Amino acid sequence: MIELSLPFPPSVNSYYRSIARGKICQAIISKKGREYKDKVKSFVGSSTLTDKPLSVAIKLHAPDKRKRDIDNYLKALLDSLTGCIWVDDSQINELSITRNEVVTNGKVKVKVWEYE
Repeated sequence: MIELSLPFPPSVNSYYRSIARGKICQAIISKKGREYKDKVKSFVGSSTLTDKPLSVAIKLHAPDKRKRDIDNYLKALLDSLTGCIWVDDSQINELSITRNEVVTNGKVKVKVWEYE
């Protein structure tokens, strides 16, 4: 089992931005999203990479009491752990997420273990 305490992720609403390339509009990961991925990589590294089926439990600790849809924080978090913990997030067979008490600056606790 791997247990991590990571910075609070950006919402999917700010994870992407759109850019126009001629007549085509393309979605790319925003600066905020890239910075978050870099922070996660610095916390985790890539020494624990696995290609096995996984279970993941996430506890969100928001930075304030604003209303939030908890599913909006999964994309940035799971994508950031790809290449650090798992090869691809399609390996996740079981996923749970809970909202927990507010903490200064926010954080997210992640537990990962082999799916049974």
